[in-house]
Amino acid sequence: MTRRVWVAVLALFLLRGSVAAQTLDLPPARQLAPGVQLYRVSAPTLVNPPEPMSVWLLRLDPTLVDLQSVLANDEILDTEVVSTMAERHQAVAAVNAGFFLPNGDPAGVLTLDRRLVSDTRRPRGAVGITHDGRGVKLIYARLKATATLTIGSGTGAITLEIDGVDTTRVREKLMLYTPSYNEDTDTAASGLEWVIDRPKNQPSDPLRVVSGPHRAGKTKIPPAGFVLSFGGVTRPPSLARLKRGARVSIDVAYDPLEGEPKPWSIAQDIVGGAGLLIRDGQDVADWSVEVFNKGFAEGRHPRTMIGDTADGTIWLVTVDGRQPQLSVGMTLEELRTLAHRLGLVNALNLDGGGSTTMWVQGRVVNSPSDLAGPRKVSDALLVTAAPIRREAPATPRQEAQSAR
Repeated sequence: MTRRVWVAVLALFLLRGSVAAQTLDLPPARQLAPGVQLYRVSAPTLVNPPEPMSVWLLRLDPTLVDLQSVLANDEILDTEVVSTMAERHQAVAAVNAGFFLPNGDPAGVLTLDRRLVSDTRRPRGAVGITHDGRGVKLIYARLKATATLTIGSGTGAITLEIDGVDTTRVREKLMLYTPSYNEDTDTAASGLEWVIDRPKNQPSDPLRVVSGPHRAGKTKIPPAGFVLSFGGVTRPPSLARLKRGARVSIDVAYDPLEGEPKPWSIAQDIVGGAGLLIRDGQDVADWSVEVFNKGFAEGRHPRTMIGDTADGTIWLVTVDGRQPQLSVGMTLEELRTLAHRLGLVNALNLDGGGSTTMWVQGRVVNSPSDLAGPRKVSDALLVTAAPIRREAPATPRQEAQSAR
């Protein structure tokens, strides 16, 4: 390599480092509630070369607020605008959260109230919401989440893989439906379904098969149990033990590529994203394991981001895009640079594009890119002005699944 090339490479490295090291010049904050501050930044120099830019930011004191994930209309397979989710739960502020399919089915990991409602075998960036004695604490990793079924107990028990949680049933696959899914499994009469519950309705009692196999589809899901559904009318030998009275258990395994699984097993909520930007102060250099296309990472799009600083301060950020006169959006690299300028030591890209929405005290403050206005989404992250949840014994409904 020639001296001229070395100088050019060094200059580029120093320039990139200096941009990342810059702090963001924030205007005066609008105080929404104790521990909740709102900012808007419209500096074209947030990208290079400068372009129109509109960024909305929420700064959260984790000791004074709580953060939770909620489903559209409080069930899987539905969509709803962020504003009505926030209003129903009396939030101070809210942003859109995880990725989803057109029917509202979450496309990545999603855990609500310590209950897995969407599994994933693809390790993608995720954020877990936990609590310690001081308030909200977030954890980050590229995460897989799966569930297994155990039939029987002791040495005679057998364990089977569950192929999907709260999602559309697949032929010859075993699915799990929790109370978050719907009132029933919403399935056709082309499978076999078993209702799992505690016959005496006591949290200390083991889960058992209380009825089935049902062949009509649309089996009602018990409030503190679940339904197992097999895509086929002929029971495979592996499910022969699923008979009335049989003891069963569901185990959920969280498998992070970074860090230990235990913190994830006790997280109150877990939301999946795509593009873990920074973890524990280190840039995540290789996104190939998360498997998304080049245009997703390198194109400028509206973005939604969650992150925190070294002292635990939480930031929720929306970047408007696809509106050349207002804001062009950001690439993932540009979003990471913004995270550095905010002083974030952890940062995760959430769902974006037309989904990017920030709602604050009764109105949407950003400019969603869809011509029809704010898009209906599958779930949202809500900010409440006072802690509404802390570590507590699991309810019977939560105990339908045990984490390991």
